[in-house]
Amino acid sequence: MTKGTVSGVIANMVTLRVDGAVSQGEICYIETGGDRLMAEVIKVLGQDVYVQVFESTRGLKVGAKAEFTGHMLEIQLGPGMLSKNYDGLQNDLDKMEGVFLRRGQYTEPLDNERLWDFAPLAKVGDKVQGSDWLGQVIENSQPLKIMVPFQLKGTATVKSIAAAGQYKIHDVVAVLTDEEGNEVKVDMVQHWPVKFAMTNYKEKPRPFKLLETGVRTIDTMNPIVEGGTGFIPGPFGTGKTVLQHAISKQAEADIVIIAACGERANEVVEIFTEFPELVDPHTGRKLMERTIIIANTSNMPVAAREASVYTAMTMAEYYRSMGLRVLLMADSTSRWAQALREMSNRMEELPGPDAFPMDLGALISNFYGRAGYVYLNNGEVGSITFLGTVSPAGGNLKEPVTENTKKVARCFYALEQDRADKKRYPAVNPIDSYSKYLEYPEFAEYIKGHINEAWIPKVLDLKTRMLRGKEIAEQINILGDDGVPVEYHVTFWKSEVIDFVILQQDAFDEVDAVTPLSRQEEILDLVTAICEKEYEFDTFQDVVDYFKRLINVCKQMNYSAYRSEQYNEYVAQIKEMIK
Repeated sequence: MTKGTVSGVIANMVTLRVDGAVSQGEICYIETGGDRLMAEVIKVLGQDVYVQVFESTRGLKVGAKAEFTGHMLEIQLGPGMLSKNYDGLQNDLDKMEGVFLRRGQYTEPLDNERLWDFAPLAKVGDKVQGSDWLGQVIENSQPLKIMVPFQLKGTATVKSIAAAGQYKIHDVVAVLTDEEGNEVKVDMVQHWPVKFAMTNYKEKPRPFKLLETGVRTIDTMNPIVEGGTGFIPGPFGTGKTVLQHAISKQAEADIVIIAACGERANEVVEIFTEFPELVDPHTGRKLMERTIIIANTSNMPVAAREASVYTAMTMAEYYRSMGLRVLLMADSTSRWAQALREMSNRMEELPGPDAFPMDLGALISNFYGRAGYVYLNNGEVGSITFLGTVSPAGGNLKEPVTENTKKVARCFYALEQDRADKKRYPAVNPIDSYSKYLEYPEFAEYIKGHINEAWIPKVLDLKTRMLRGKEIAEQINILGDDGVPVEYHVTFWKSEVIDFVILQQDAFDEVDAVTPLSRQEEILDLVTAICEKEYEFDTFQDVVDYFKRLINVCKQMNYSAYRSEQYNEYVAQIKEMIK
């Protein structure tokens, strides 16, 4: 085993003189004052190795001893992760005492003593390969698969499989014989290096299936698909967290993973306190039962902040291998990029724009590329839908993290300070935001078969009307109400109908918080009918009075239970008004 000696310390970057071979990304432990500090190799120069310590290096002295493990940063994957609060190194935060994490303190991420009801899915003689399903356990009503070790090369034969019964996670539940005749004992735990993508699937097609979130500005105007990618940039106070909570609670996903990367401590505490209280509308149980939270606050060392998003994505890939639909939310990827910048600067690498690493675009692209919709080796499907938030300094959407993320994320939900100030929530800018999935023929074919073929043309038409309405609003502000034709006012107020009826949504109203797709379809048809109607008014004040009454009725419709007597009454009023 390779050993090393500390020869230099710069904040969390430590230089070691080693006595053997060391690989890039390898994990080592440094002894200091009775603590063992975990570190990752980030640069190798002959016998000098640069490592990034995951914890505070206060008090670390030259001459301290280090020991290398021979493997990269790995996490344990198995039953018992749901409802847990972890940090980026997969330490169970609920097991740690006190408010602040102690240096050198690590906890077991899984419960080694809990018994699980195992049910075999494979039988003796079956030919299997890495990630194939051998059995099943139930956790919080969610069926979880026990799989062949991901690292298994080639094909193996099932020599024995445990009978149905109760087992601990490290009990052997199957014995395999590999192609060389060696026995492979299988328990319920997998190990995987977090910075390597899992490729244990047969095919990864372009995603096409609409992911219903219940948020109209997303589902109707800028849809995201199952296995798709998107990001939500916006300045402080524009509602990023509330929008994330709404999507997490309402989206059609089996597992929800929240990565709080580099957020302020008070925001992380909010997640810990609010998420356990959210009720899952699909099951009526607590949303936390199918949620995992990975948290690293902004005052934690840079390496730990960087690791948190990779840990979250690896967990998501693990559940995707079971044929589950995973929703991964990262808040925020800007803090992750800032962690990358700190590491790059300490290594004295050539800086890119705003001192971010030169390869920032490639790092973001590789990470987003790990999401997706896949066909597994057994023909089942699984998906990771990834939504990250970006916190650009001063709301500047031209900074490097936002610009590089726009190149790889297919959906862009730009939160705008002006809309937030006007209380038009969710404050998603309808002009700047987009979904590239509207351009995909696979998505159009899916919408045609599951909703109707007129859906996408209607959405594109409404987007054009919103743009035209914004242009006219600017002219009215300059020239005054009497300075533009009445027809311009009609066009402007049609865009206001789209805004008030489709884009704005009350996340705290029992009815309006979630809009089923069938209801969204009816609302889209009604708003389209309003926009296509040719109106004749004498004065602009007549336009204002009419459309204010119409918008008021439409808002009352949104607050009425779907298909109720009251809802049908408001729909009838709207149709009468646009005759």
